[in-house]
Amino acid sequence: MLQILPATVAEEGAELVAAIDALVARHGAKRGALLPILQDLLAERGEISHLAMQVVADRLGAAPSEVQGVVTFYSFLGVDRRGRHVIRLCRTLSCVMAGARDVAAALEVELGIPFGGTTPDGAFTLEWANCIGMCSTPPALLADAKALGGVTPAHVREVIRALRAAGVPA
Repeated sequence: MLQILPATVAEEGAELVAAIDALVARHGAKRGALLPILQDLLAERGEISHLAMQVVADRLGAAPSEVQGVVTFYSFLGVDRRGRHVIRLCRTLSCVMAGARDVAAALEVELGIPFGGTTPDGAFTLEWANCIGMCSTPPALLADAKALGGVTPAHVREVIRALRAAGVPA
């Protein structure tokens, strides 16, 4: 049975295809471009939908399951919608022993969301990171793409203020 999609859904689909085509033109229609295309798509649109995975697979001549496998394997990708700013807190042993749980609690209180959540205004998402490579200065976090070490609960308000002042990340 033929299903008629509302105009807004069809327009969003056409916009998505155009965005993906632009990324493929920028990075090339080869499998080696899969990760950069997905990273840019997430940065531009805030999510990688199932439709997006299908279109990317089609453009690169890959199986949709291959694209889905990459999206779900890498923690910096994923299918969940993310905020304009993503704060990732390291949860390795060195960071936990240096106070990462206290930093996590301060982030949750300051933003009013749990880890894995996004603020209702779509501004912030809190995520755990398994390691961000700053074991010499724990606890560490990534505020968008900026790595910060030696973070304490007292730093949390300043980190969030700086992200708000910066606007939408590049």
